[in-house]
Amino acid sequence: MGKVFLYAAVLLWMMPHLLSGVIYTNKGISSTSLTCFSKSCTSQLVIKAPLDEDHTSLFSCYSPGHLEGNDTIKLFLTSRDLVVNCYFLTRGKSSEIREDLIKLFTSRGLAPTFRIMNSTYSGVFHFNLSMDIKQNAWFISIPRETITYNTDIAPIEQWFVSISLQDGLTTYTTEGTLLDLIREPLLQWKLGKQISHSQFIEMIPHARNIRIAKCPCANDVVILGIVFDNTFEGVYLGLTMSGFWDHKGTSWYNLTKNICSALSQDCLDFSFVDVVLTNHHLVLLTSLGLFTSQDLRYPKKQLTFSRAYFCGFEREDYVRAKLWHHERCLANKEDFEDDFIAITFDKNKTLSQASTCFYSVDPFITWRPCLPKVTKTGKTVSSRVVSFLIDPEQNTAIYLMKKQGRISVAVRSLKNSVPHVNVKFPAFVFPKDFSLALGMVFHPRSHFLYVFGSQVWLSTDGGNSFLVVGYMSHDPIKRTYHSFYSSSIVFLSMSSRVYVSKAGLRTYTRYGKVKAPTYEIYYDHVGIGIVVTLDEHTYNGVKKHPLLSTSVLTSTDENVAFNTSLALQYLTPTDVIFFAYAPLNKSRHHNMRLRFSHIHAGKELRSSSAGFAHIVKIMEHDYIVGFPTSAVAEVLKPFKIEIPINSPCLSSTITIEKAVNPFYKIRLHLNSLGKFIKFKRSDLQKTIVIPGYSSFLLIKFIDFTQALALATMPIRVPLNKTFKANEWLLYDFSMRFVSTWSISPTVCNHWIQHDDVQTSRSIIKYIDLGANYTFKIRIIPKMSKGSQVFQMPHVEVFTGHSTLMEINSLAYWDDTNSYIIEITAVNRYLRQGMTSISFVVWQASTFCYLSTIILTLKSSCSYIKNMYLIPNQEISMSAWENGIYRNERGFNMIKTLPENYRPPSHLGIAIPLTDNFYNADPSKPKPRNLFPESKVTGKYKKCFNKSSRAECNCSTTEKFSYSIDFSDCREKVPRYKFPVSQYPISLNILNEDHKELKMEPPFLVTVTEVNQRENWKIKQHMPESMMKLKNYVESKIFLPVYNPKDLNLSITGSELFHFRVVVIPGVTFCNFYDEFQIYVDDVPLPFPGRILIAATTAVVLGGIIFVAFMLVMYNVKVWKPFKHMIIRKRKASFSFRPIRVVTDKVTESNG
Repeated sequence: MGKVFLYAAVLLWMMPHLLSGVIYTNKGISSTSLTCFSKSCTSQLVIKAPLDEDHTSLFSCYSPGHLEGNDTIKLFLTSRDLVVNCYFLTRGKSSEIREDLIKLFTSRGLAPTFRIMNSTYSGVFHFNLSMDIKQNAWFISIPRETITYNTDIAPIEQWFVSISLQDGLTTYTTEGTLLDLIREPLLQWKLGKQISHSQFIEMIPHARNIRIAKCPCANDVVILGIVFDNTFEGVYLGLTMSGFWDHKGTSWYNLTKNICSALSQDCLDFSFVDVVLTNHHLVLLTSLGLFTSQDLRYPKKQLTFSRAYFCGFEREDYVRAKLWHHERCLANKEDFEDDFIAITFDKNKTLSQASTCFYSVDPFITWRPCLPKVTKTGKTVSSRVVSFLIDPEQNTAIYLMKKQGRISVAVRSLKNSVPHVNVKFPAFVFPKDFSLALGMVFHPRSHFLYVFGSQVWLSTDGGNSFLVVGYMSHDPIKRTYHSFYSSSIVFLSMSSRVYVSKAGLRTYTRYGKVKAPTYEIYYDHVGIGIVVTLDEHTYNGVKKHPLLSTSVLTSTDENVAFNTSLALQYLTPTDVIFFAYAPLNKSRHHNMRLRFSHIHAGKELRSSSAGFAHIVKIMEHDYIVGFPTSAVAEVLKPFKIEIPINSPCLSSTITIEKAVNPFYKIRLHLNSLGKFIKFKRSDLQKTIVIPGYSSFLLIKFIDFTQALALATMPIRVPLNKTFKANEWLLYDFSMRFVSTWSISPTVCNHWIQHDDVQTSRSIIKYIDLGANYTFKIRIIPKMSKGSQVFQMPHVEVFTGHSTLMEINSLAYWDDTNSYIIEITAVNRYLRQGMTSISFVVWQASTFCYLSTIILTLKSSCSYIKNMYLIPNQEISMSAWENGIYRNERGFNMIKTLPENYRPPSHLGIAIPLTDNFYNADPSKPKPRNLFPESKVTGKYKKCFNKSSRAECNCSTTEKFSYSIDFSDCREKVPRYKFPVSQYPISLNILNEDHKELKMEPPFLVTVTEVNQRENWKIKQHMPESMMKLKNYVESKIFLPVYNPKDLNLSITGSELFHFRVVVIPGVTFCNFYDEFQIYVDDVPLPFPGRILIAATTAVVLGGIIFVAFMLVMYNVKVWKPFKHMIIRKRKASFSFRPIRVVTDKVTESNG
């Protein structure tokens, strides 16, 4: 009872940590699961959840009208809503109780939650807390627009779905996938002439090989290529979109005509060799050459191919050629990302051939030799490129080469996709015993580089150094198969033997051979491994088998013990070393099979009697005679000690003496009772363990009281010391008579928890310039291992491009003995790129559900991050649709533009000069199109070459978009009354975490009017600290630069103004911009005084000039009469007074 309370207290203590992130329990597969069906599915499919094995209930989900009973959830998204039903079903009970179970959970307020996620996105949807009476199931209907607005054809990550009874807890959690059928490029094509299922089944007996190509972003979308004998010539491909889980979901096509149309020569007697599916292209290797399809994002009636021409190669060369490709999803592709393909020919270069290795990048038009051209300065030794890869993280070209019988890897930097002449660092030369190299491959979405052949090697630094993973000298590895989701790797040997490993681990598990003569191994999108075979008795000729099952493998016995005895050496009660005995009288070749190797690391060494230990590390040493290898292990359950009943010698006293080098003599003495106990024959090759000293492996009996032994630690041998009974122990790990020990994969001893609950297991994070990101991972042990001599870190961290950004780490143990590692990445450098950070639990077993977490950091701008302008007036969508929204003064804030409207120019309202139409309608006349300047401008975009507005196919989003690209569709714009004064331009940034930030310095922006209109100005406040930067930027771009904080706009013009705000680069990797429109209406008529005065002045001046001209022309002396008149008047006035005076005088005299 005390333990129960203790466990409860620990659980409550750890609950906040357990609820703070995603926990992968590594418990394996149980019988409890959710099963879901999409209404758009062709069938219902199920995946089982990693829950406790004692559960026997089933949580099933489906879409109405589809069958049930398959093995995984495969949902499909179409143009309609996603409809899913779920019910709770208990195994072993009738389905009639389904309704009662739903009512039981519903009455307690419980309904499933539906989580959709990929590497950058996560959304949670809740089932209705009521029953669908007809189906007796929980019901949910999710509109497509809620999941994604996009409908364009492009590579897009296939979503993962997770359904649980309670979000955040792993209660009946079930995983599956959701595939967008509208956007996946390959699904929009009819590959070739379709073959009926009956026709293909008749072709199956002539099949000789199968090749599979997975879509990089949606691993459930698969191409099958069949290699036939001479009976059928041409190219025959199969296509499935459910990862073979739908037994009727594979369609077959004949692409022979498509290939032949790309040839100028006769198309006869050719066969399929290999296939690669990139993000945008389908690449086929045939005996007639290498063919690349057109871009799959732009579907047409027929899929066409173009041929790559390599001079000097025959059909036999193409049949033996190999294609090399790095599987990486390029959804939301960055400028520094590209697809590539390389082809290598298995022959030495001749004079007629430029090279035996060629590569190309998307769109695969130009093919270059893999090796750069070098100037020959002397005698050169020919070398052959076995494999060629491009490392997108370090931007390098990696060569696997064979030169004079030695295998090496060379790395060259790339510039504009062309390798540099000099190597980046000295080539890595493998040991001489690695004589056969067959290939090189990157684990998908990671930086783990594998070289395989007679040995398997792993590089975590892009080819600079390698560590050996396994030796397969007698059965070389010919192919590898990978799952990015589960990190699983299958190495397939020449004899069809299967080896399973995990990405980043330096260990593997050996299984049997594949029974089927014609097969291919495949991992679906959720990491479930299957073996695909051809079967005439199935509907479409394809049959799938579980990968690690006796139905497809000759054996699943994972015991990898070798036939020798082990010497046990204790370091502490829980830490031991097992030394593998190699007989001194046997040859070196014989003893090579009696060694610990990398296949044993991470596995469990179990005694046939009792006890087991987890092998942590493999060591090799030449200085300990008889023990060339050893394994460090942690004891999880104590081993059984021999007792005197089985080994009577334990009752005796022993003395350690030196014998002939390198042996030591173990001498028995009388016991405490005075009896003389002898060795038994069965004691041979058992281990004498003396606490605090070296252990001894009994090799040979001199007599029954003396034995020769080898010491595991010669420097800790207690020479000439005597040990009484009970002071020494005897352990049996011998192989002389019967097998007493075995090595097999261990169960998982840890949980993995990380704090990013918003994405799937494959995590991608964008870090903008100056930003930082923190990621924490916790390794929780399942059981306490007691006291430890060394507290070894549980996680190895590998970085693909360590110099891209500043990365700091902090690791520690908490009070529950959980190992926590926290990394912080700070992007301080103005360079774009990406780096993967891999967290590998290096002690993990290959049986672990999860042993590796891969985090990809991109020094770039997230496609989710954007800038937007806060509108000055919030207008509802219904108001926009109606075209009426009145403010508090009764002014309608929405303006409906006339058809084919164009804003005025500086020449006047009637003379528009812009190329942008608004509310375009090609069937209607174009107003304001009378002047020649207006006739030569104005171009349709969305309505180009359309005859009516309906043909423009404007979506609702485009009709309400402010973008200049969709001006044809824009019908209504915000309306303001003249004058517009101090209009606030408020800018916000929405980051990838959906947090809003105000835009302010050091950001700088430019504001332009896209139609080159004037009569507007910007008011701003620029801090003194930013003036120097402002002046510098303006001198470079020749545009005014503004502080985005507290911007104000004033407009003195009329009608439509269309502004574009752009952020100056250098502070962010994002190309931030936004647009907004303002229609200025109710502009008052201007006062006519100026016009009247100007007109009057012009008339008066013109009249004066005209009169003067006429007078001069007719020689009219207009001034002469006026002159005489003036003179006459002056004379008259001068003579009048004297006369009047005289007259007066006369009058007086007469009187």
